Amino acid sequence: MGLLVMIAGLVVFLGAHTLTTQRDLRGRCIAATGEGTYKILYSLASAVGLALIVWGFARYRATGWIDVWYPPVAMKHIAVALMLPAVIMVVASYIRGRIYTTLKHPMLSGIKLWAAAHLLANGDLGSIILFGSFLGWAVFDRISLKRRSDSGGPPIPVGGTTNDLIAIAVGVVAYLALAFAFHPAVIGVPVIGA
Repeated sequence: MGLLVMIAGLVVFLGAHTLTTQRDLRGRCIAATGEGTYKILYSLASAVGLALIVWGFARYRATGWIDVWYPPVAMKHIAVALMLPAVIMVVASYIRGRIYTTLKHPMLSGIKLWAAAHLLANGDLGSIILFGSFLGWAVFDRISLKRRSDSGGPPIPVGGTTNDLIAIAVGVVAYLALAFAFHPAVIGVPVIGA
């Protein structure tokens, strides 16, 4: 049951995010509903999808765990190491500097690295579906960005090295918070010392 709820959440969440890559369809939706209504519906779909993913994955972990393969312990250490640059990339998509201009789309790079790291460390069916879906979506979105003729929004100013240093500092703090607080409390799995 939990696995099906998680899959439904993935369909809703990633479906809403995939809609943004389809510029003509997105434009028709905005024209039909108005920009404000479109943004509200998009936000609601994203929130509902995310809630279903989290709840479904938690139920799956508690009641229906299905092992597919057994990753070596070393993979968990590699995943912990990969998560630091993944978090910094996501932060760099908001605090734009040279990291942003070098990667062009650090949010998608961070999501791909996050998903790949978790696929290395987790061999159960739910994790493979969850992280594989996010990895597949991020690859699809990155490819679609190359084909889009519009930027999707107004340009956001890009800073220099100072922004990179801030992004790295914020990324390290976020990484530590995720590892020591969020992951054990919300996911139920300690990252360090497990």
